[in-house]
Amino acid sequence: MSALPKSESRGKPAAARVSAGGAGKRFRAWREQHAYSLVSSLGRFFHRPFATLLTVGVMAVAMALPIGLGLALGNVERLSGSVRESREIGVFLNAEVGAEQAGRLADELRRRPDVAALTLKTPEQGLAEFKQLSELAGALDLLKENPLPTVLLVQPTDDGAALAAALQARPEIDLVQHDAVWRQRLSAWLAFGTRLMWVIAALLGLGVLLVVGNTVRLDIGTRRDEIAVLQQLGATDGFIRRPFIYLGAWYGLGAGLLALGLLALAGALLQPTLASLILSYGSQFSLQGPGWKGIVVMLLTATVFGWFGAWLASGHHLRQTRPTNL
Repeated sequence: MSALPKSESRGKPAAARVSAGGAGKRFRAWREQHAYSLVSSLGRFFHRPFATLLTVGVMAVAMALPIGLGLALGNVERLSGSVRESREIGVFLNAEVGAEQAGRLADELRRRPDVAALTLKTPEQGLAEFKQLSELAGALDLLKENPLPTVLLVQPTDDGAALAAALQARPEIDLVQHDAVWRQRLSAWLAFGTRLMWVIAALLGLGVLLVVGNTVRLDIGTRRDEIAVLQQLGATDGFIRRPFIYLGAWYGLGAGLLALGLLALAGALLQPTLASLILSYGSQFSLQGPGWKGIVVMLLTATVFGWFGAWLASGHHLRQTRPTNL
């Protein structure tokens, strides 16, 4: 009696036997199907290397442009000394103001609620710094008197506009240097650049989706008969779509890796020239990349873009061809 059920179970379709085997067997079958689709799609990815390189290259350039613009904006903001946070006011005292009077003025300003910090630089300190930063150190030694005034470096608690106006009205102060105007303009340009970066990223992201979708659509066209047979045999849309989705993910991951390579190459080409330019101003600066977190986010985003573009293309084909009559 026990042999009959065993023979009957052999005659059942594989899907029915898997379904009768419980959740564990269904999960193993699902895992094996995904593993097979992952490996087979990778094989199709390398099957036509030149066509694949063209597709991945177009996608990589489209990804590298907005990311490179974002990195450039970040480096410009870092080079400018974090202009969004820097609000320092330079206060130049009259030449008649002595050291004692300058000290009393500094103490008075430190007690103001709109002053976060204050640094007093004597004429001797200013002359020593000027000699270090200037090539005229020998000529400065010939001067009989120090021509530099006492300088107060004031860090306000707000934007500093009201404080700068109040300081300019004091009789012992000769000049107040407040760079709020150019800082605001630079901040506005950086904000505009950030907005422009997102607009370009959205447009080129749409281009990436179209490239992946068209490439996967062409691959679907070469397997149209195979898909029709699978549909007639009752294959689900998920089963048919799975290899193409993995293929799109491979395209996205490959494009992300190539885009990182392009950005690294661009940084290596620009760094020597930029370093010599910054060195001429007596400073040092090196370009910063996206970091490992940015690299992970970039690769995941590129993979998702490829996956989504393939999902759209394969879904459109399946909606048009189901049911199929052979």
